[in-house]
Amino acid sequence: MSSADFTQANLDQLITHHVGNKQRDENVTLSTAATEINDDSIDYLLAYFLQTIKVEEFYSFSHSVQLDMNEVYSTVAELFANPKKFVEHSQSIAKLLYEQSTHPKIKEGELNIACLSNIVLDNETVNAIGIFKSETDVPFIKMKSSEKHFTITHDMGFELKGIDKGCLIFNTDKDNGYKLLIIDTANKAAEAQYWKDDFLKVKPINNEFHQTNQFMGIAKNFVTKQIAQEFDVSKADRIDLLNRSVAYFKTHDNFDKAEFEEEVFKDQSLIKSFRDFDNNYRENNAIELDDSFEISPQAVKKQAKVFKSVLKLDKNFHVYIHGDRSLIQQGVENDGRKYYKIYFEQEL
Repeated sequence: MSSADFTQANLDQLITHHVGNKQRDENVTLSTAATEINDDSIDYLLAYFLQTIKVEEFYSFSHSVQLDMNEVYSTVAELFANPKKFVEHSQSIAKLLYEQSTHPKIKEGELNIACLSNIVLDNETVNAIGIFKSETDVPFIKMKSSEKHFTITHDMGFELKGIDKGCLIFNTDKDNGYKLLIIDTANKAAEAQYWKDDFLKVKPINNEFHQTNQFMGIAKNFVTKQIAQEFDVSKADRIDLLNRSVAYFKTHDNFDKAEFEEEVFKDQSLIKSFRDFDNNYRENNAIELDDSFEISPQAVKKQAKVFKSVLKLDKNFHVYIHGDRSLIQQGVENDGRKYYKIYFEQEL
């Protein structure tokens, strides 16, 4: 699994532009000189840019025809090669973002483009270019003391807890589209896809994190969305399948698809259905996965959070099933009322 260390990162150059929403006729305002930064503010600024970056899924620039036709990629390549044209290249990046800022829900904001150095990526010191967009400003209180009393005012600014959107492009593996990490606090919203798909045009790097993350997602979708359409499987049994899926990835260092199918699904009819679902899912979503790969613990930890093991019974009970499926039995009373019988040794 790739690793990145930002603790000794240096901020070599920074420029700030304002990018509005083109559909709302908001302007793009381009700076013609580097941003002035108070020396005491640099550490706070670096934390604001970098502290929320998760070193999990890496991306690379892509294009359906030819990589050089990705305009952000080609501009970044020129910037790495000729840092003296920093202002000019940063303006080009801001214009490219403005052209893609057409969804009605996209917010205007300040676009900071930074040249960074002394970042350690996989034990190698590299330079990087950061593209960071700040969209959400909030009020904050300022309290100033004088000889006799305090004066309280307020101002607007950006919270240090993290940037709204960003990407960090490492100056490595250029021929394959560089290596990138992405920040997008609104990545589940439809309008947010413009940052990753329309502006940057990136794709996940097909490493062990991506493979583990994608396959666990396919297994979850099969159990939660497909099985009930083909088989008479209770909710408790589906939760058991989810638990067994997560357990497989937590207890194995390497993934083997045939082994996974036998350990989790066991029944040959279920296995055949899963294989059909898996093949269709990969084809429909243009996903390339191997049938064996090294399992990423980081991806397992991330995906395990969305594997729900809660059995909801009307509005009265929530039953959390974490272990032995045989200790919970389902039945129906003579009067038609449904019940679950739960066996246990002690209350905790």
